[in-house]
Amino acid sequence: MLNLHRLWARSLRLRAVLLTGLFTLLGTGVVAYFLIAQVTDGFFQERLDQVEAEATNGLGQVRTSLDSLPSTEQAAVNEHVDTTLANVSGAANLYRETLLVPLEDAENLYVQQRTTGGLEPEDVISPEMREAVLAGDQQYWQSISYTNDDGETVPGVIIGVRITSLPPGPPYGIFFVYDFSSVQENVDYVFGIFMIAVLVLLVMNIAIALWLSRTVVRPVSQAAEVSERIADGQLDQRLAVVGEDEIARLGQSFNRMASNLQDQITQLANLSKMQQRFVSDVSHELRTPLTTIGMAASMLHESREDFDPMTQRTSELLHHQVERFEALLADLLEMSRFDAGAAELAVNDVDLLGLTKEVLLTAKPLADQSGTPVHLVVRGEDFHAEADHRRIDRILRNLINNAIEHSEGRPVDIVAASSPTAVGIAVRDYGVGMTPEEVSRVFDRFWRADPARARTTGGSGLGLAIATEDTRLHSGSLDAWGQEGQGSCFRLVLPRRQSEPYRAAPLALPPSYDTSARQNVEDRDLISAASGSYDRVHEQALNEQAGAELVQEADDDAAQPEDEEGAR
Repeated sequence: MLNLHRLWARSLRLRAVLLTGLFTLLGTGVVAYFLIAQVTDGFFQERLDQVEAEATNGLGQVRTSLDSLPSTEQAAVNEHVDTTLANVSGAANLYRETLLVPLEDAENLYVQQRTTGGLEPEDVISPEMREAVLAGDQQYWQSISYTNDDGETVPGVIIGVRITSLPPGPPYGIFFVYDFSSVQENVDYVFGIFMIAVLVLLVMNIAIALWLSRTVVRPVSQAAEVSERIADGQLDQRLAVVGEDEIARLGQSFNRMASNLQDQITQLANLSKMQQRFVSDVSHELRTPLTTIGMAASMLHESREDFDPMTQRTSELLHHQVERFEALLADLLEMSRFDAGAAELAVNDVDLLGLTKEVLLTAKPLADQSGTPVHLVVRGEDFHAEADHRRIDRILRNLINNAIEHSEGRPVDIVAASSPTAVGIAVRDYGVGMTPEEVSRVFDRFWRADPARARTTGGSGLGLAIATEDTRLHSGSLDAWGQEGQGSCFRLVLPRRQSEPYRAAPLALPPSYDTSARQNVEDRDLISAASGSYDRVHEQALNEQAGAELVQEADDDAAQPEDEEGAR
């Protein structure tokens, strides 16, 4: 049944042929039923009019003969009745038998019932017919079916009238039984002719439907096949155009569209390669001078204690801006590697829960500065997976820092869950949230939901784009959810084994969890278990936060002349 349903859904030709056959059967069936009914009524009425005329004549003869009884003696009466019925039956050639039947039950009948054949009155005279003849003086008829001499059931008509001229006793009825088998034969013959006509029309319509569907559907199927090949990258594929009809014009239009599409894709591919080459070349060319500037900035930064306060602040700004430039350059080089398909994974067995705790530790100074409480919710036991430690650390760091930055002091929850085939980590904040349009664009390169918003972490707009590419390399998924005023949530799902895709995400988006299961990241035992070296990681986080503050000051100073110019 499933295969038939799939074949019905996938084959336009099958649907066209079957529907054509079905509608042909319905249409011709209705027409044939109407015509056969009309023909049957015509044959029957013609035969009925004929037998009614014959019956009227024959019954009149019987009445006239019985009215002139030569004697009232029983023997003479019975002989006269037999002679009358024999003469009537012999003279009429349209009816099969004649029956003389008493219409009421009585004993010691003066004249017994008579039949000119082998029919029994009880088999052909219904109670309704008997009562109608008994109650009136008119001629009555009724359709019947009876068994003939060959044992076949055939249609017929019985016509009867009441006789009152026989000697005293119950009233009698004289009945003529007519054979309508010839009418039925004519109807059967016409029915057979109509069935042959319906069959011929059905076959002809199905053949026409097959030809039309082949003529129309085949070019469409070829267009679908060529479209699939074009979608697979074979941009030189075209349709074969034959003739000048609508299908030919469709093929010509399709080929023109494919040619234009090929030209545009080729241009875009060349432009993309040029852009990738430009970014890669510029990034590589900038590394040498940036390294020199970085070394000089580091020397100035290390000697800042010997400078006056203004020069000291300038050296600090220079040092951290160079670091920011190096981070941006690293992101650009990373994106160029992604575009070139040269990015590779250094897969190891990683405890993703422990890695999450390490990232939480480095993000603690940023959370403390903004007054954002950060919690960890653990659902599951085993969080080990095959992953690239550096790339997953970069993903989690970006997600958690973004959540803290946009939470506006409200709680940020990191939910870790596991399943037999996957490990999932969701970062949930209750800050400004995102609109559906922002959710659809949040992973685009250089895109920011609010460009005018203060950037406390100095992001370049490439973080989530790089996170998406890192996730793709791990055969995982990175999804976003958000609602304005209700916060946002980013969910990272990674398979436990790179060779085995996961079946389902171990947590929903956004995840549902009990707030009582929150663990406070300020617990030193939790942080120590995550990093193994609290002081080293904490010092690194403080240095990064100090650099972010200087970056923000530099951004404000850079924006100030523009503001003053605008005021002027």
